[in-house]
Amino acid sequence: MQTILGANGQIGEELARELKRNYTSDIRIVSRNAKKVNDTDTVFSADLSDREKAIEAVKGSAIAYFTLGLPMDTDLWEKQFLNIIKNVIEACKINGTKLVFFDNTYMYPQNNQVLTEQTGFAPVGRKGMVRKQMTDMLLKEMKAGTLEAVICRAPEFYGPGKTQSITNSLIFNAIKEDKKLKVPLRDDKLRSLIWTPDASRATALIGNTSDAYGQTWHLPVDDHKLNYKEFIALASQVYGKELRYSVIPKLFFTIGSLFNKNAKELLELLPRYQYDNIFDDSKFRKRFPEFPVTTYRQGIEQIKKEQQSAKYYG
Repeated sequence: MQTILGANGQIGEELARELKRNYTSDIRIVSRNAKKVNDTDTVFSADLSDREKAIEAVKGSAIAYFTLGLPMDTDLWEKQFLNIIKNVIEACKINGTKLVFFDNTYMYPQNNQVLTEQTGFAPVGRKGMVRKQMTDMLLKEMKAGTLEAVICRAPEFYGPGKTQSITNSLIFNAIKEDKKLKVPLRDDKLRSLIWTPDASRATALIGNTSDAYGQTWHLPVDDHKLNYKEFIALASQVYGKELRYSVIPKLFFTIGSLFNKNAKELLELLPRYQYDNIFDDSKFRKRFPEFPVTTYRQGIEQIKKEQQSAKYYG
């Protein structure tokens, strides 16, 4: 059996579909209010901050995927995330379960440095520090040989369905609502964005590749590096109309943070938008050369199609 811990988000749902398509029908879905993704799934509702529930959630699993996310609330992250990952690590050790940890880039430096699996951690802000501590906890177990685990790391998302990201919020949601698009800080800096279904498919592949364990893997992105100006120009081609946008200066976010909790939570992530943010996935591409990576054009076309379908049937 393969178990997904935190399966209600876009990554977890896509992961469940991919596992069913290509690997196994014996899938357990675990979250606070667990719901089936595939008809054949079993569900287990659990709060993983409870150690005993975490052990029970993983019991009988050959592989557990940690895709759990918490709301963008720094206080909540500091109170819960470290305890949750500690419980999950213990649960996997007790049950002899392999752990696939879905990670982000919050702990990386926010500068012009090209990001590789060897890039040292230099978190900016409290959320970045929490993610560093979580990953360090796992790396310690991997190095000691006490847990068979693998880290799958993804940059900022864009994608269909429930995908939550700055790009989806400021660009694709604005297109859907026929509003002016917004770009944080700079429109001329290169960005690496990952298509969420690709992130889930690659995570499933790594999780089911025995020699991938004991390592960190950068998940694959479209290698046509674009800045937001070029990305929006491409979206304009796909949508068949000029998409107008404005660049939002840092001062706007700083002032907004005084009145808006979401803006406040976003502040520590802003430095990455001042620089080129390039995510090197060459290790993955070399090991898995047959993996089809969704291009930005293909991704944007799919989002457009989904939006039109929702409008038609809505």
